Amino acid sequence: MDADRRSILLAADHEMALTRREIVQFSGLAGVGALLATIGSQIGEARAQTYGASEGDLKILNVALGLEHEAIAAYQAGAESKLLQKPILDVALLFQGQHKQHRDALAATIKRAGNMPVEPKPVADYGWPKLTSQADVLMFAAKLEAGAASAYLGALKSIENKEYLTAAASIMGNETQHLALLRQVLKENPVPAAFIG
Repeated sequence: MDADRRSILLAADHEMALTRREIVQFSGLAGVGALLATIGSQIGEARAQTYGASEGDLKILNVALGLEHEAIAAYQAGAESKLLQKPILDVALLFQGQHKQHRDALAATIKRAGNMPVEPKPVADYGWPKLTSQADVLMFAAKLEAGAASAYLGALKSIENKEYLTAAASIMGNETQHLALLRQVLKENPVPAAFIG
């Protein structure tokens, strides 16, 4: 393993070791998010270098890409709704930025495998519920993050390419981080079960 990958993995391990208390302190979250964004970008670029994929893997990657498009659009809609107050708005934009990194890595991987990445839908086609408060936006975001984490978990059973499997697991971990923090802000148990299901 080269020094760059080792340092990326060590930095990721350090971030995972942060206590829940440190993570939910929104004033410090921007710095954590910036580091995670840098790590995610470097990992995504490294994983996008893998060539060749089965037809099944490419379908899974495109479904995952569609989920990332929806998450990006949802966080944008939440930001533009004017319902989110600081520092919640900052965190929503941080999460959106991480979803953009997921999107970019997935799209690059699909292209390098010689396939066409799925395009985002028009926002009106998502059929989201009407959101009238900050709590509505956060609950909706939590449902999207839970759905994405569950979808990535399901994909892990079917992905054949080891590099794609590792990337999907990494993204799933990020989705569950988002979900835990959103649950905490909503004053729910951030980690209600020992297993994701």
